[in-house]
Parts: sequence; structure tokens; C-alpha cells
Amino acid sequence: MSQYVTFTLDGSLYGIDVLRVQEALRSHTRTRVPLSPDTVAGLVNLRGQVVLTVDLRTRLGLARRADAEPMMVVVQVAGEPVSLLVDEIGDVVDVGPETFEAPPETLASGMRSLVLGAHKREEGLLLILDVDQAAAA
Repeated sequence: MSQYVTFTLDGSLYGIDVLRVQEALRSHTRTRVPLSPDTVAGLVNLRGQVVLTVDLRTRLGLARRADAEPMMVVVQVAGEPVSLLVDEIGDVVDVGPETFEAPPETLASGMRSLVLGAHKREEGLLLILDVDQAAAA
């Protein structure tokens, strides 16, 4: 049995291995990083620690959302925290290996390298995010 912290982006449900997630928060004030790629949303100060923030919408090739403030999922990448901007945080879900499949053929090519696979659930597909690839802004 695997546990995933879920979140939504553009109406799709994604999951990150619960062991990689440090915390989930409302968005913090970000400081822009000059000359950084579009995927870098800036730096945030989390209790005195400066943390890189990656805009997952941009990273996955989705349009930016102007209507709502994103939320942050802080994950561990190579022992360092990285903040991922998401539309909305979901629940922690348990899924078994029997529902896991390769990434759907219908995924856009830019997303395929960031999705490890998908779990088929009654509520729909749960796309499993490759945290290391997603955080490599």
C-alpha cells in the first residue's frame, strides 16, 4: 500500500509520495529571482529558511491562474526543501499496486517526463508526480 498527498492542477488530481512531503501551506510572499526560468516562482522564507518555489503550472505547460492564490506543497529534494505551487491541496490517499499503470498516452509530451504513472480510482485518475523532475526548475 502506498500513501500519496494529493493536490489539483487545472482540474487534474496529482499525488506525491507522503514520505517526500514536509508540509502543505497557504502561499507565502515570494521574492522574484532575476533572470530565473519561468518555472521559478521565486523564493519564500519558511521560518527563517530560504526555499526555492517552483510553479508547477508553468512546469507542466499549463496556463497560469490569475483568479486564485496558489497553495504550496513543501517537498524534500536531495535533503533540501522545495516549495511547489499547486491549485489546491487534497487529502492523503492509500492506493495499492494493483491500480498502478504507466502514464496515460493522452498526457501532453511536456508532462510525460514529470509523471511516474497513474492509479485508476473510482474518482478518476491519480497522476503520480516525479518530485525530483518537477523540482528541477
